[in-house]
Amino acid sequence: MKRTLAVWFQNRFSAIPRITGLFSGRGFVLESICIGSETEDGLTRLTLTTRGDDSLIERIVKQLHRLIDVIQVVDLTGAPSVERELALIKVQSPNRTQREIVQLAEVFRGRIVDMGARSVTVEVTGRSDKIDAAIDRFKPFGVIEVSRTGTAALKRDEACEKAGRAVVVGMV
Repeated sequence: MKRTLAVWFQNRFSAIPRITGLFSGRGFVLESICIGSETEDGLTRLTLTTRGDDSLIERIVKQLHRLIDVIQVVDLTGAPSVERELALIKVQSPNRTQREIVQLAEVFRGRIVDMGARSVTVEVTGRSDKIDAAIDRFKPFGVIEVSRTGTAALKRDEACEKAGRAVVVGMV
């Protein structure tokens, strides 16, 4: 089962290698990692995705807490949360297929961020399953290259959880 963990840590020398090394050193699977800048309290937030059952995730969380720089670990998997990932998908695009690629990008609410003579680059954001589906749908055109971010996730506002709706914040 896919799990999303948020880790707050003091970003001192070699803190990130110690966190990621915990996974490789113990044979845990690290599927994605997304690191943000420091917060107001001087901590850095790392969001990672991994796979495992409850007992394995419990072991991972305990191991993370043993690292000196780690302050807090939260498993976002069961909590109401918002998760997003971004992908840039470069697709082969001879003139005859450009219109189809643009239409397919619209289906996934993607944006064309670059259009060249032989390729189109599409930006798609959403949950990882949406990104996977978009990549699969672009494959018949000839996917040249894909660059994906790790999962970024935040727990939903508790007041909105009780009201049964999510908080939507506009971008300026």
